[in-house]
Order: sequence, then structure tokens, then C-alpha cells
Amino acid sequence: MISVFVFLLISMLCLSFQSSAQGDLLITPIRVVFEGNKQKETLNLVNMGKDTATYSISFVQYNMKEDGSFVSINKPDSGQRFADPFLRIFPRKVTLSPGEPQVIMLQCMRKADMPAGEYRSHLYFRAEKSNQPLGLKNTATDTTKVSVQLIPVYGISIPVIIRSGAVNINCTLSNLKMDTQQEIAQNLNLTINRTGNISIYGNIVIEFIPVKGKPYEIASVKGVGVYTNIDKRNIVVKLNNTPDKTLTNGKLHVKYVSNDETKPVVFAEAEMEIN
Repeated sequence: MISVFVFLLISMLCLSFQSSAQGDLLITPIRVVFEGNKQKETLNLVNMGKDTATYSISFVQYNMKEDGSFVSINKPDSGQRFADPFLRIFPRKVTLSPGEPQVIMLQCMRKADMPAGEYRSHLYFRAEKSNQPLGLKNTATDTTKVSVQLIPVYGISIPVIIRSGAVNINCTLSNLKMDTQQEIAQNLNLTINRTGNISIYGNIVIEFIPVKGKPYEIASVKGVGVYTNIDKRNIVVKLNNTPDKTLTNGKLHVKYVSNDETKPVVFAEAEMEIN
């Protein structure tokens, strides 16, 4: 029997609001910002799977595209700065039994001469492959066959941001446009415009204001960011809380707000008439 085992690396980026799981790893929080006098952050990991798993921890660099997707980079663009030279993590590798938690310490070490603005890198948790994966069986010897087994190796990354010196941010919403599909499903296309020397991060909330009746929420999207390497991001929001018929005779009120549940800040808002 000739056995060839191919290990497939699947690296996936998850951006969610409070916590996130990729494969069997749960991470809280999933976004870290060092600003003011903040120097340390504690990350909580939990193995949600049924098997013991080992994760290596490192830094990677990504740029955001205008559609919200990410591309891996090695060198910063003009005016862009990576955060990892000013960050330390401990430990850099963890082995977790099923249900076992683990605390990761992340430390920020600023320098006095750091230019003002934002520094960003992504903390990457990569599951290491098992040399003897579960379910692997020794089949009867047959020298005429070649078997291939794909074993996924999962990864998840979270943004880590350092803000230094005087920072500023401004945001507007534009290009609101309805897109109706099959006369039922309705989407709202819009653009978030960002200016300033830091990124912005928050939630999109959409209300429908009918000509008669009370306004009501018809859609929301949590954890929408626009990073400093772009000045605008295009968003498509499915209006999934509409009545059985399509929206008519009213207007949409769109807000981009911070994710602070106690005192949310409205970054930008816009309205669109619907006939």
C-alpha cells in the first residue's frame, strides 16, 4: 500500500463583534485597541472541539479592500505602519484539551518618538496539524492504489491596533441605492467614507420610516470596519426584516454607530426616499 497524505492549509479570517470561533477555537475579544495609557490586554481562548489541539501564535499583515475583503501583505503601503514591532505576546504556543481555557497576555510597548497615527497588525492563531489524525485507518495493502486524505488546518486572525499621539477621524455615508431582486428580496448598497489618521469600527443600523405609522428597524450589520489603508468601503446590506411585500412610500434612515452598548456614538447617518 502506498499512502500519500496531503495536508491542506485553510487560513480563514473572521471579524465578528464580541467573540469568534474558527474551527474549534473560541477567542474573546476579537479586536484589540491600545490607546491612551493602555499597555496590556488579556485574550481568552477556549477549545470548543472534542479533541486536544495545539495552536501557534504569530503576527501577520493584512490590507482591507473596498469590498471589505482582505489581502495578505509583507510591506506597509505609503503612510501605513505595522503594530507588531511594538507588541509582545505570551505564550506563543498553546495546547488545549477539549473545553480547556487559556489566557494569552498581549503587551504594548510604545516608543517616545512614535509618529502620531495608527499602527495595525493581526494576531494569527494557527492550528498545528496532528501527525496521527483521528480516523486514520491502515487499509489492506494494495500497491496499485494511491490514497489521498485532506486534513484541514484552521487559522483565525484578529486585528491589534495601536493609536499614538494626536488622532482624528471623520466619516460620512453616501451612494445609497436600493437593489430589488425577484421583486421580493431587497438590498441596500451604500459607501462608508473615512478621513483621518485612524480606522473606524462600528455597526450599521437601518430603519424604515413609513409615510404613515411608526419607524421600525429592518436591518443591522455588526462589526463593520474601515481601515487606514482605504478611504472608503462599499457595503451591501440585506433588508431581512421587511414585511411580506417590498418597501414603498417612505424613507430609509441609515446610521453608522459605535459598538459601545452603553453610550453608542453616531459616526454618520443618511436618508433615502422610497416611492
